[in-house]
Amino acid sequence: MKDLLTFAIEAHGGLKRWKEFSEVSADLNVGGALWGLKGQQGFVGTSHVTASLHHQWASHSPFLEPAHRSSFKGERVAIETLDGHVVEARENTRASFAGHTLATPWDRIQLAYFAGYAMWTYLTSPFSLVTDGSESAEVEPWQENDETWRVLRVRVPKSITTHSTEQIFYFDDEGLLRRHDYDVDISAGSGAAHYVYDHKPFNGIIVPTKRRIHIRGEDGKPQMEPLLVSINLSNIKFS
Repeated sequence: MKDLLTFAIEAHGGLKRWKEFSEVSADLNVGGALWGLKGQQGFVGTSHVTASLHHQWASHSPFLEPAHRSSFKGERVAIETLDGHVVEARENTRASFAGHTLATPWDRIQLAYFAGYAMWTYLTSPFSLVTDGSESAEVEPWQENDETWRVLRVRVPKSITTHSTEQIFYFDDEGLLRRHDYDVDISAGSGAAHYVYDHKPFNGIIVPTKRRIHIRGEDGKPQMEPLLVSINLSNIKFS
């Protein structure tokens, strides 16, 4: 049986093809209960995201206001005008979440931080799992809805800003990603079960175009209501 990470990367288009590109962009339609819970209902709706494939950078435009965009670069996050003037910025952003729970509101920079690292993680997986310092191992398979998925447990290096150090990826018989579990460290380790659907090819890379994120119970099963986050992607381009 082929190594699971290798199998999954090949199923999503292959590392050789991935390395031919430097950026990905997509139109987003975002919904779910999380944004209102965080006092950021204005993030719901449509925007455009651009992300680097080989280092951590992502930007949403527009971001909360028509003339603003976000800039996520690891621990440094900024809100800028569309011509690049910095409106506000923060270094060492993760430290600002100390004491937060799932219900703690976010300010605008905190929202930009979460949205930036989350979309970077989603748009670069599973290819980013070969980043120097990443560790992965296949563990026991998972049964869900009469399907058996192969399971990859990953430890993300400290150089990568993301939800949590340990994350779990579930792949079907074709090697396609079906589910992604993590604990949201900036919200007191709240467990998430993140499902992906409607995989489509874009420039030779296979991308799930629908994402639905639920609270994950202690038994690993999703709590279907409330739906925390919904993300629909379209017009995906690699360049």
